[in-house]
Amino acid sequence: MMRRLLPLLALLAAPLAAQQPATPATPATPAQETIVLRAARLIDGTGAAPVTNGVVVVRGDRIVAAGPASSVTVPAGARTIDLGDATLLPGFIDMHTHVVGRALGDPAGADAAVRDFPAFGAIVGVEHARKTLMAGFTTIRNLGANNFDDLALRRAIDGGFVPGPRMQAAAHGIGITGGHCDENSYRPGLADGDHRTGQADSPEEARKAVRYQTKYGADVIKICATAGVLSEGTGVGQPQLTFEEISAVVDEATRQGRKVAAHAHGTEGIKVATRAGVSSIDHGTFLDDEGARLMKEKGTWLVPTLMAGEYAKRAADQGVLSPAMAVKARAAHAGGARRIGLALKHGVPIAFGTDAGVGPHGENAQEFKLLVDAGMTPMQALVAATSSAAKLLGWDANVGTLAAGKWADIVAVPGDPLRDITATERVSFVMKGGRVYREPGARVAAGK
Repeated sequence: MMRRLLPLLALLAAPLAAQQPATPATPATPAQETIVLRAARLIDGTGAAPVTNGVVVVRGDRIVAAGPASSVTVPAGARTIDLGDATLLPGFIDMHTHVVGRALGDPAGADAAVRDFPAFGAIVGVEHARKTLMAGFTTIRNLGANNFDDLALRRAIDGGFVPGPRMQAAAHGIGITGGHCDENSYRPGLADGDHRTGQADSPEEARKAVRYQTKYGADVIKICATAGVLSEGTGVGQPQLTFEEISAVVDEATRQGRKVAAHAHGTEGIKVATRAGVSSIDHGTFLDDEGARLMKEKGTWLVPTLMAGEYAKRAADQGVLSPAMAVKARAAHAGGARRIGLALKHGVPIAFGTDAGVGPHGENAQEFKLLVDAGMTPMQALVAATSSAAKLLGWDANVGTLAAGKWADIVAVPGDPLRDITATERVSFVMKGGRVYREPGARVAAGK
């Protein structure tokens, strides 16, 4: 009996830290059916000019061929889905989401930390993930969740139990005690944390916090380099983690094959995090010329999350936020689109992100118009949400473009998004890993 139990005990004892960052997963791989997608246009995600009469051939969970109909051989007997006057695109990627837990504006949100059961956040995350996928976002990076709920949700999606996008998940965000990555508005003893929940007040504690998140499978590390809007006790942009603490996070994450995403609003905090070697500055609200030049020099990405500013200001105007948060929301909104112009001016790479959870889930595509209004071309905005985002994820070998050998993550929007970028808000077709989740006429796949 003991000999039979030993392999099981060894498996149970194996540390989850041995897991490498999650690679793109395709739940319940479909049978090797060949599907041919046709549409009036095709944009492949590389920034190349669109082609007319676009065709994508899918076999199983992979793209076999993509391009104009004149150059793509269609296998005999393939099932054809003709999408008509639409544009085929790679599945969209959102690099900054919070799909777990209540969204901003939920009437019960203020008390969620002390009233919701521990499983509640993951349960509502199931619906948020479904909405996100149906909106055409086949991949997301989830930057922070309590109780490792995002890792549980990722496993359920990858296992085919619930529909949702591919996920990179951060588990607990890492920041100073009382800072933006901490529950900082409760009485002493009610929401105290330590390295396990992401609180770190020295380089040693920061390193320990990284190790604890990766022990349970976090595949990206999120830090709070500065204060933020939706927390009490500080202004919106003050630096929080020190250079030494961020450097320790980056060093430890790099040792474990992870990238670091830095929540950073304030000018000085952006520069501190960039000098310390983070992979992305998320928000970047008060970016200046010096910071943009430094980001270009270091190869640091900007994930601007313009939607978050729009929705936070709306919440402030509607009286949803506390007076202190409302002041910060209006200040952050006033920073507005300037960061986009500075990034474009200095050649800072931009990846698409929304901070969904501040805004409603499933409306992520509203970010496209905000990026275009801020100075990006429609094609630049589309690339930010496809091949550029895939590069920042480190998943560009499998997602981000319509090319032979890539996962069959494909969406279609009506008309031409280069003429009307808001077409991205009306996704009519969604395929993830060769499985069709949405077709014209609102036929939506159920269950897995």
